[in-house]
Amino acid sequence: MEETSREAVATAVQRVAGMLQRSDQLDKVEQYRRREARKKASVEARLKAAIQSQLDGVRTGLIQLHSALTDVKDIQSSLADVSKDWRQSINTIENLKDVKDAVVQHSQLASAVENLKNIFSVPEIVAETQQLIEQAELLQAHRKLMELECSRDDLMYEQYRMDSKNTSDMNLISIYFEDVQGLSDELAKQLWMVLQRSMVTVRRDPTMLVSVVRIIEREEKIDRRMVDRKKQTGFIPPGRPKQWKDKMFEVLEGTVSTRIEGTQAVTREADKMWLVRLLEITRKYVLDDLIVVKNLMVQSINLYIHIQMMGHPELHSECDINQLEPLLPQDVVDDLLSKYVQTFTSNITGWLRKALETDKKDWQKETEPEADQDGYYQTTLPAIVFQMFEQNLQVAAQIDGEFKEQVLKLCLKQMNTFLIRYREEAVTYKEDHLRDRQLPQCYVQYMIAIINNCQTFKESINSLKRKYSQSSEPTDSDAAIERTLNEVAKEGCQFLLDEVFLDLEHHLNELLTRKWLTGSHAVDTICVTVEDYFNDFNKIKKPFNQEMTSEALRRVVVEYIKAVMQKRITFKNADERREGAERMIKEADQFKFLFRKLAAGEDTDRLCGAIAAIAEVFKLTDPSLLFLEVTTLVSKYPDIREEHIQALLAVRGDASREMRQMIIGTLSENKVSYSGVTQPIFKDITVPTITMTTMTTMTSMATAKLLK
Repeated sequence: MEETSREAVATAVQRVAGMLQRSDQLDKVEQYRRREARKKASVEARLKAAIQSQLDGVRTGLIQLHSALTDVKDIQSSLADVSKDWRQSINTIENLKDVKDAVVQHSQLASAVENLKNIFSVPEIVAETQQLIEQAELLQAHRKLMELECSRDDLMYEQYRMDSKNTSDMNLISIYFEDVQGLSDELAKQLWMVLQRSMVTVRRDPTMLVSVVRIIEREEKIDRRMVDRKKQTGFIPPGRPKQWKDKMFEVLEGTVSTRIEGTQAVTREADKMWLVRLLEITRKYVLDDLIVVKNLMVQSINLYIHIQMMGHPELHSECDINQLEPLLPQDVVDDLLSKYVQTFTSNITGWLRKALETDKKDWQKETEPEADQDGYYQTTLPAIVFQMFEQNLQVAAQIDGEFKEQVLKLCLKQMNTFLIRYREEAVTYKEDHLRDRQLPQCYVQYMIAIINNCQTFKESINSLKRKYSQSSEPTDSDAAIERTLNEVAKEGCQFLLDEVFLDLEHHLNELLTRKWLTGSHAVDTICVTVEDYFNDFNKIKKPFNQEMTSEALRRVVVEYIKAVMQKRITFKNADERREGAERMIKEADQFKFLFRKLAAGEDTDRLCGAIAAIAEVFKLTDPSLLFLEVTTLVSKYPDIREEHIQALLAVRGDASREMRQMIIGTLSENKVSYSGVTQPIFKDITVPTITMTTMTTMTSMATAKLLK
């Protein structure tokens, strides 16, 4: 401490000596003294403040430590209470088994709530399915049954996935859906009954037999899917696999056996010629049945004529059939063929009509149509139609080549008539939609399927001709079918574009208006809407998708130029003309970017360039060069007419009457001829004319203004 004092004194002496080195500085001793006194007071004040701050911090720390000590004691006491309560509640926890069971039940109920819709509708669907089975509406009954089985199987699978060992919940679901298995068994009985009486059924109602086969095919697909899922997850629904296909073969085999065994009317004891009679009756019945099978049960032919019967090598004829006389005289054969053609014509007309009616019902569905392996929308109509043709052509091919050609021509003729009706129904479909654009919900998707069907029809017709026709020369029916299919497809594309532009109508009306000039998102909305629609239009097959994209671009550009020609705005000054022109150029680039992305073709730049070329006419600042700019526009787009030029000059707003007359007159004298090589743009764009009444009104208003 003393050493510190000495150092302070030495420092002070040194500072005083420094301040009083000259005699004149003695006069300032008092001033120096006051200054040093102020510094000392300042230092002492800061020192006192620092010491006080430290003391306050220490005081605060002590208070917090005391508070923490109190909190620790409280926590220690609380932990002691918790430990005491926990020891006392061990026995209570062991008695909470009922609560645990309630929690499990709550979990089950929560899972059930998610499926309330399906669960509550089960009794109703069961009753409907039972009624459909009793009414022999097998396809509809099977559809309902699949819904029930799907609901049951999904619930069981979810339960299995959450807790595979919980058999009580599985039993609960099984009990609730126990009527489903009964419906399945009841439907199976109906199917086997139809198959047992197949020879009678196919004569009276062949569609019933087809329905049975389709139901069995569906069940086979479900069986395969369930077996595959079992390999992956270990779960398979009760009753699977049903193996109805194997059962069908057993029933058919039993039906054939019963048919043959039932022909034995007498025994050896009653008649020594019983075997001869039996063989003759069997021959007659088998022949009759095989004819029925061949003509009416083509899908099941292999079930009857297999290697153990007529296809067996030991049963082949050992003689040369070409040396035998015809079984029937030629006039009888001709008469039979004539009757066959008449019957076939009548049948094919009815089949095509029913197929189209079925397809029309599909158009009203709330679900999208099926897609082929390439993702293109389609309906089953082409497959059904050409399956009919294929089956009958196979029969005709077994008779002779000339008759086969005759049946093929008849099929193509009927096809042409059918396609005309198909076109009419597509138009009606569009008109019904326009009355209420909310219905049908999948109008766009099914119209795409109609367009794609046209390409499928073309391919199927060419396939039939290659397979069954020896002639490569086109016929009148070929040209008519090609023309009708192209019309249906092009009209379908036009209907879809009409749908797009109905949504764009409001935004197109904003173009080239004051609102557009001051700032509008109309073109942005147009581009987004078109791109959204074309996400669906990607499901259209070539070449129609390319043609549709090109037509969409042309219509967008035409509608834009129409907005210009309607003179919705007249630019007031050079700034407005520059701003409007720059906006037009920007929007032309937007269209160009969009339709390049959609692959509209090589004409994209030329069409979008028309908007930019018009913008250059508006953008020009020197009116004396206006004639040159207009001439450039006309040279690029020679289908532009005088009224178009007049409309452009009117929108520009600064062209005098003499200049307009000079430009129009000069262009008329040096008119560029339109070669028609490129697609026209201005040809279909009309310029609204001012009527006499409007002109009179405008003149009266102008006169009144001048007089005023």
